[in-house]
Amino acid sequence: MNFHEYQAKEIFASYGIPIPAGIVARSVDEAVAAAEKLGGDAWVVKAQVHAGGRGKAGGVKFSTSLDAVKENTKNMLGMTIETYQTGGMALPVNEVLITAAADIKQEIYLSVLVDRANKCISFVVCAEGGMDIEEVAKTTPELIHTVIVENNEGLYPYECRKVGFQMGLTSKQTRQLTGIMLALHKMFVENDLALVEVNPLIIDGNDDIVALDAKIAIDDNALFRHKNLAALRDKTQEDPAEAEAHEHELNYIKLDGNIACMVNGAGLAMATMDVIKLKGGDPANFLDVGGGATAARVATAFKIILSDKNVKSILVNIFGGIVRCDLIAQGIIDAIKEVGVEQPIIVRLEGTNVEKGKALIEQSGLAVIAADDLDDAANKAVAAVA
Repeated sequence: MNFHEYQAKEIFASYGIPIPAGIVARSVDEAVAAAEKLGGDAWVVKAQVHAGGRGKAGGVKFSTSLDAVKENTKNMLGMTIETYQTGGMALPVNEVLITAAADIKQEIYLSVLVDRANKCISFVVCAEGGMDIEEVAKTTPELIHTVIVENNEGLYPYECRKVGFQMGLTSKQTRQLTGIMLALHKMFVENDLALVEVNPLIIDGNDDIVALDAKIAIDDNALFRHKNLAALRDKTQEDPAEAEAHEHELNYIKLDGNIACMVNGAGLAMATMDVIKLKGGDPANFLDVGGGATAARVATAFKIILSDKNVKSILVNIFGGIVRCDLIAQGIIDAIKEVGVEQPIIVRLEGTNVEKGKALIEQSGLAVIAADDLDDAANKAVAAVA
């Protein structure tokens, strides 16, 4: 789950991480009032969406007058933003963050992430912020510093100081960077986060280090431990089908293909997608209905699949272990009757009560294509869209 910038900054502030003053606004009048309260003679209007690259998409505007704040807010609220991070979605702008313009002397990139290769948390710090870190890695990799945090020992202050001195920071700035990194590590662990990104972390006109931007993502599987953070979820920033699936505890991710998959078990779902690709097809989604699926839950999963207009055929691949094949079969029948399905449906059932499941489908009178195994099912699903 992702957070808006203003939400992330509130979390930053609760851990003592310095951030610039800012006020969120949901109307033009609120934006002007926010600028007046902040004071000064220049402000930045920042669209609040769950994506980076907002500036290039017109979502960050420098304003040198209250009239400019008014005009920029008016243009942003209600607009949609699509960037390289939105996955093809155009995200609606329902809020803007008004901040006083910062005096920027230097921009630094800082992120904290789950390092899967080293099975720990790692920091990535770069002396060049405000730009694509991937491009920096290609052209000037020597500017990027990585701190691998030992799981049992945690983050040591000397590791943070080392990074500060490597970047040429002053003693004062190195102390500030150390405090920020230690606070970010504490925040990351205590809240079960998946990613924190500060781009840029700036050195301001007073030679102080401030988090000018903030991005946080939390591990969805840990949200039950953080009800206060779960309450910050903004469903308008999510794919509607994925949001609905989340509400029904279904694991669904929309993809760009045209062969929908409904599978029980993440490993089997991945294998099903692989076989579809092997046969020359393109999966339209990842969908794991889970081990304890009921007929009603399967029917809901079917509706979510059919909400994707790109779907040309549907492959149902169920291994009946915990969930019985007859329950899955009844869910398929209920969904087809309730929603009305024009796309070919290929069903491969195996496991507990498989014969009962097959019998239910055969007796339903529905145009469902039976498959003997996964290879056969994939072939028929691909052939159905040819």
